[in-house]
Amino acid sequence: MSGNWWEKAQQAMDDKVKPPGSLGRLESVAIQMAAFLETLEPRLERARILIFAADHGVSAEGVSAYPREVTAQMMRTFASGGAAITVLARTLGLEVEVIDVGVDAGLPSLPGVVAAKVRCGSRNFLREPAMTSEELEAALEAGRAAVRRAVDGGIDAVGLGEMGIGNTTAAAALLSALTGAPPHDTVGRGTGVDDQGLARKRSVVEAALELHGPSLGDPRSALAAVGGLEIAALAGAAMEAARWRRVVLVDGFISTVAALAAVRLDSTIRPAFFFAHCSAESGHRLALTTLDGEPLLDLAMRLGEGTGSALAFPLLKAAAAVLREMATFSQAGVSDRAGEGSP
Repeated sequence: MSGNWWEKAQQAMDDKVKPPGSLGRLESVAIQMAAFLETLEPRLERARILIFAADHGVSAEGVSAYPREVTAQMMRTFASGGAAITVLARTLGLEVEVIDVGVDAGLPSLPGVVAAKVRCGSRNFLREPAMTSEELEAALEAGRAAVRRAVDGGIDAVGLGEMGIGNTTAAAALLSALTGAPPHDTVGRGTGVDDQGLARKRSVVEAALELHGPSLGDPRSALAAVGGLEIAALAGAAMEAARWRRVVLVDGFISTVAALAAVRLDSTIRPAFFFAHCSAESGHRLALTTLDGEPLLDLAMRLGEGTGSALAFPLLKAAAAVLREMATFSQAGVSDRAGEGSP
């Protein structure tokens, strides 16, 4: 992405019939989008929320308030249209694709669910690496393939989402591995563990980081050691979407940590990312700050599933329309300087 496009987009926005900066964040979003897409007429019409689902071996350590059977049960809920993300998607006119990359269950064929299972859940990273290098690559490819399907389907933007009991523990461990931050700063309550459960999660992450210490200096090996199948798939999707010059809406804590891993694997992809919201999960703000990401929304949400991505898409669509359709001062016949009839 050329710096010249940033300058051209900024100038185009400044020429619009309004006081400079009066549309606030909407302007900076439009400018980033135009620069990334390399056009002064950005258009976002269709978006697809990609929900990658997998179970985590570390859930055996009692780090979640819910049993891992919930992941398989939620897959059926996604398919039936009763999940929060499917309700939001219907309301907002968005598409949803769910990808089973590692659910620990033999699921039947479900509408809207793509079977891309690498294995039935990751391994317990408190005992051994979560994935082998081959499994990591397969999970990354599952994410890339989902984006290629979206591109083939004419999608302009992809929203990142996930489902998996135990994945806040994996995301916290990966965030600590990638940033050096202690578990106290990265581990949160996830689905709602109590104080005892929170202490247990932090202890598990601390022990896992110590166990895998020699493997954590490289982002790929860190992903394999303490990540998860759906987290790797999210990273693969983020990289592939940027390669195809598709806007990427990054959802909550898990998706943001996956985006950070993707950027550590390929630093050129960062301009593709728009951060949907700041969740209530501890560690999300740290992940956003590390990526120099400013969230579009702050609704105290912590569900995942791509719900934040869905809610933020209309803002991106509106930002694109402003840059594309709003008149300039000269087109509107309005003076653009104070004292000369400007608004």
